[in-house]
Amino acid sequence: VAGAQVAGVSGNPVFAVVQFEYTSRNGAGDSMYGRLPSPIAVLTLDQNPANGALKLVKYHNIDTAPVNGLWITCGASLSPWGTHLSSEEYEPDANAPDDPVFRQYCRNLFGNEQQGNPYDYGHLPEVTVHQDGTGSVVKHYNLGRISHELVQVMPDQRTVLMGDDATNGGLFMFVADKPRDLSAGSLYVAKWLQRTKVGPGSADISWIKLGHATSAEVKALIDNGITAQDIMDIRVSDPNDDSYTRIPFSGSMNWVKLKPGMQQAAAFLETHRYAAVGGSLGFTKMEGTTVNAADKKAYSAMSYVYKSMTDGSTDIQVQGPNAGAVYEHNLSGDQKDSDGQAINSEWVSVHMSVPPALVGEDLEKADDLGNTANPNRIANPDNLKFSEQLRTLFIGEDSGNHVNNFLWAYHVDNGQLTRIMSCPAGAESTGLHAVDEINGWTYIMSNVQHPGDWESPLHDKVRDKLQPLIDANYRHGYSGCVGYITGTPQLNTQQS
Repeated sequence: VAGAQVAGVSGNPVFAVVQFEYTSRNGAGDSMYGRLPSPIAVLTLDQNPANGALKLVKYHNIDTAPVNGLWITCGASLSPWGTHLSSEEYEPDANAPDDPVFRQYCRNLFGNEQQGNPYDYGHLPEVTVHQDGTGSVVKHYNLGRISHELVQVMPDQRTVLMGDDATNGGLFMFVADKPRDLSAGSLYVAKWLQRTKVGPGSADISWIKLGHATSAEVKALIDNGITAQDIMDIRVSDPNDDSYTRIPFSGSMNWVKLKPGMQQAAAFLETHRYAAVGGSLGFTKMEGTTVNAADKKAYSAMSYVYKSMTDGSTDIQVQGPNAGAVYEHNLSGDQKDSDGQAINSEWVSVHMSVPPALVGEDLEKADDLGNTANPNRIANPDNLKFSEQLRTLFIGEDSGNHVNNFLWAYHVDNGQLTRIMSCPAGAESTGLHAVDEINGWTYIMSNVQHPGDWESPLHDKVRDKLQPLIDANYRHGYSGCVGYITGTPQLNTQQS
């Protein structure tokens, strides 16, 4: 941040934004998932110019009241203009507004379980860090209301490629009207045109334009009290009426009929249902997205390749594996949407396939530790970040198949995959960032969250032995940790 000045910094002021996805459980051990708003804060770090070491000197909680709180903030990325692009995943279903988890969230946030509106959540928050180490947040309501994981803004500073962490999720793209400004633009959903089905398969990609909107236009619809029933007639069982369209939705089927004049509202508030009418809503848990600008490639983590990708229920029909894969996108310009209209971007995905080293491997039976996927390969990739300077794709896991989640480094030129971190059992490798240069220093940052979050039978063989270690080192599973590797661009020095 240009001109930054924060008391207590003796070296270089450096800022980071930390977001807490959810609270796993309360002191009584009851689940609190989705029942509390997600805090988000600015960290002021004092960077030692001599060795790149970082020291925390200030922690500022950002006021999220102006955006009605944040909902399950998962992955995040740094925009080319220096803002923090957050996420709200697993958007509450506005067709089921009395869902008990959402109503508990509203009670805990507003003090009134009837006050909240599901349409206020499932959007893209953007955090701006100020010179004094404080921050402010806005939500962009026009990038689709989906299960946002983390997005990637392309080098044109207009094109946003977005994963969708859901069953029956889609690949989405937003093209802003102006660079460095996400407040207005066009939203697209991908169509998977399958080329091969072996393993995780491959496909050419075409695009369907869902609509154009400003964030203010969509927010006005919400504030004026629009409901799901105003937008479309939604049935969860077959009405035996040809005027309805059968669509996949969150692992089951819906039958929908759009109300007259509601195309824009449907595109931006009922994005999953509207996009499923023509788009390929068959992906399962599409997680992080990142870009390799030099080669004009992007990468998407598919945590699991199963269910709607393998059961024949959608136009995505591949074999697996359950351990997931990282797909590589070829990016190109001069593309047209399904209506023959030019897409105003040079960074459009036109093909998806998986490099051989980035496919997980399911095991026929669990190994001696309990792993059900090969521990020498990735399993259930989640966070992705690419370092242009190091020519390396970093991959963090959130696995139900590895006893310990790992952080991997994949060199795109020689195809070498190297495991560089192992998390405590039950913990997720998250908060990944690859920062090519800050004041002459390179950083690879990663977090550990929810250690000791046991799954059965995955952790049955190790749980009893490891539980005392989790209790002693991670406050009975109620804490995590943050660490980093730093050095010159050759990474010849380590700090943590």
